[in-house]
Amino acid sequence: MKIGEFAKKNNTSIDTIRHYMDLGLLIVRKTGGQYDFGESCQQSLTEIFALKSMGFSLSEIKTIFLFRSLGRFTDYQQQEYFRSLYSSRLGQISRQIDELSSMKTALTEEMKKLNQYEAKGTVTLGVDVSALNIIKCRKCGSALVLSSGKIEENRILSGTLKCTCGNEYKIENGIIFTSPASAISDKFSEDFIADYIKNTDGEYLDKVYKSIEYFSNIFDMSLLEGKVILELGSGMGFLLRNLYSALPDSSVYLAVDYDINRHLFLKAMLEKTGIAKNVLFVCGDFRDTPLPDESADIIFDFSGTSNFSFDNTEFLLSAIDPMAKRTAYLAGSYIVFKNFSPNGQIDEANRKNFVLKNIKKNIADLGYKTINESTSDYLTSGGRYEDYFVEGEKVFSYQFFGKRQG
Repeated sequence: MKIGEFAKKNNTSIDTIRHYMDLGLLIVRKTGGQYDFGESCQQSLTEIFALKSMGFSLSEIKTIFLFRSLGRFTDYQQQEYFRSLYSSRLGQISRQIDELSSMKTALTEEMKKLNQYEAKGTVTLGVDVSALNIIKCRKCGSALVLSSGKIEENRILSGTLKCTCGNEYKIENGIIFTSPASAISDKFSEDFIADYIKNTDGEYLDKVYKSIEYFSNIFDMSLLEGKVILELGSGMGFLLRNLYSALPDSSVYLAVDYDINRHLFLKAMLEKTGIAKNVLFVCGDFRDTPLPDESADIIFDFSGTSNFSFDNTEFLLSAIDPMAKRTAYLAGSYIVFKNFSPNGQIDEANRKNFVLKNIKKNIADLGYKTINESTSDYLTSGGRYEDYFVEGEKVFSYQFFGKRQG
């Protein structure tokens, strides 16, 4: 019987038969240059299927076949061998069933808890009316007046903030725009985080996690009481989502990013917590953030400056420095290249902002004194969403926490 007929007879594929042959589970004689599958092959295949149905792996089945052929068992010995083998496997399966039963019980209990959980409901985040005392025209520093706005529960959801100098800021969906909005898309859906984790290198994710943990461990949240907090590049909210529930009600948090889709994604996620914090979403150029000079108490720069440097030669932290108080705190994480490839994606003119000594100098020149700092291990790949470095380049992160002395 040829291989195709043999496979069809046994309701399996030719590739499977060849695989069993390669493993030595099927010993097939050749007749006239072609394999001839006889009765012994059928017996072996039937036994393979039977052992697989009992949970034996192909490696274990090969061992069984070898023991039987090389051991030259008597009928009694063979019966005893299989009795012992099956008894051992039966014990393993029984233990597995017990373990699975325990897992099922634990999962069932957790599902009951989740089903009993009552969602807090959603809130609608917008520009808190009280924040009008803090935000000002970036051009002249004057107060802003709301024109034809929609307000719900003291939060401005739409309208225009106007200044006597003629400058104005649109508010749409509770977000302040310092420049015309980019196109809205659905690229950041509810499944985005899961997709991001799936398609991002594990070591890169570990670096992100450790950066957040670094801030959590060294940063005293009481420092945020009554403070104005400015985050450069809030992005998908890796930092803000971890801090959100602990934010003091007395603080004002400006989450600034140029991508409206990221804002909408992050805003929707925070609204689903059912917790309303004083977070202002500002979309547009970081340098046009509507804050007067020396008003930000805390600067969070969680890769904001680094991401800005992909397309700009200016060091973003320096560009927004007039907004920071002379006694401001800085908590930052910066992308650093150990080396650049000739085929790298970072423009030559921008590379200085990814060199550690330059990053440290820029921070020091702004007057920040180090309280704590650390660096991560090197990375050589990022994945689909973090593809800014190429083969041959090594990247790591630099975490900084410091304060100006006034």
